[in-house]
Amino acid sequence: MKDVALHGMISTVVTPFDENDQVDLGLLRGEVKYLLDQGVTAICACGSTGEGQTLSLEESKAICEVVVDEVAGRVPVIGGVIQNSTAQAIRYSLALKEAGVDALQVTPVHYVFAPSAEETVEHYRLVGEATDLPIVLYNVVPWALVPVDVIEKLAAVPQVVAVKQSGGDMHLLVDLLARVRDRFTILAALDDLHYPAFVLGAHGALAAIPTVTPKLSVELWDAVQAGDHKTALELHERILTVWRAIDGPNLPATLKAALQLQGRDGGLPRKPFAPATEEDRERIAAALRSANLID
Repeated sequence: MKDVALHGMISTVVTPFDENDQVDLGLLRGEVKYLLDQGVTAICACGSTGEGQTLSLEESKAICEVVVDEVAGRVPVIGGVIQNSTAQAIRYSLALKEAGVDALQVTPVHYVFAPSAEETVEHYRLVGEATDLPIVLYNVVPWALVPVDVIEKLAAVPQVVAVKQSGGDMHLLVDLLARVRDRFTILAALDDLHYPAFVLGAHGALAAIPTVTPKLSVELWDAVQAGDHKTALELHERILTVWRAIDGPNLPATLKAALQLQGRDGGLPRKPFAPATEEDRERIAAALRSANLID
């Protein structure tokens, strides 16, 4: 299995779609270049920010191939797998391994019914054995959150190396840090709580907001590591202003609007989501101005 260092400010990358609802790989390359220039420590493709739940296996593989090519070994590339059976998770994971990713981000099975503790461990064991790539447990689904007791059992699966805690529960995050941070890399994905997560000892973050504010997010991580909490708090509040403006059920649209307002092009959201409304754009522009990200 690869030895991959996952720490610091890891950014997701959007999947740009064109007017025909097809993936625009050219725009994707531009976003990857931008994120690398901002100093992120890794890039995750085909996650929630990348609308991975909408992507076919072929699209997911093509996207990861482009990201791997553009990154060219400078930072690790994580490929996202959001599937509802072990069989499909393995199919996608093997395709992303063939595309050259360094690690996988894998959700638990989550359609309506939550698997048991034993079934969850077996799911990750089988994906790990099939791929032998490092796996980030993507703990995001509200009705299928993997509790700490089950995560402790995942220590028996050597390929599971990290937990991305994204379920909106700071209490679960602190329990993870207290009980399993010596075995797993703990990555914060609570976009408005990166500062306290870093203070509590999270190894980094893997989330949506660094896609919009990569430079500020990297500076936040660096400030906390340096013990400069005055600067860290100022950065937290600037980032929070932007997150509050884009957070919502149409996040794929509002996030891409935030990129466009900064002079970037993340394309369109995938249907059925429509582009951000003019009201959305005005709210996001005001937040970006407040955070000194646009004039």
